[in-house]
Amino acid sequence: MRKIKLIWDMHGPDSAQTAAHHARHLGEFALKEDISQFGCDSESISERHHIAFLIVEEKDMITVRDALRPARAQVAE
Repeated sequence: MRKIKLIWDMHGPDSAQTAAHHARHLGEFALKEDISQFGCDSESISERHHIAFLIVEEKDMITVRDALRPARAQVAE
C-alpha cells in the first residue's frame, strides 16, 4: 500500500511555531478518525517557510483531504 504525505504550508516569521501547532492538531485528527499515520510533524523549508505534514495510507488520503484541505500531497518514500 502506498503512503501519501499530505502537506500544509506556513509562511512568515511565526511559520515554525504555526507549523508545529498545526502538526499537533493533524495527529489529533488522525487519532479521532482512527486513521493510521506513518508520520506527523513539521519541518523547515526556509527561514520563513515551514510545513506541517501527515503521512497516511493512500486509502485514507481522500478522508483527510476533504476534511482538512492540504495545500499539496506527494507519494511518501
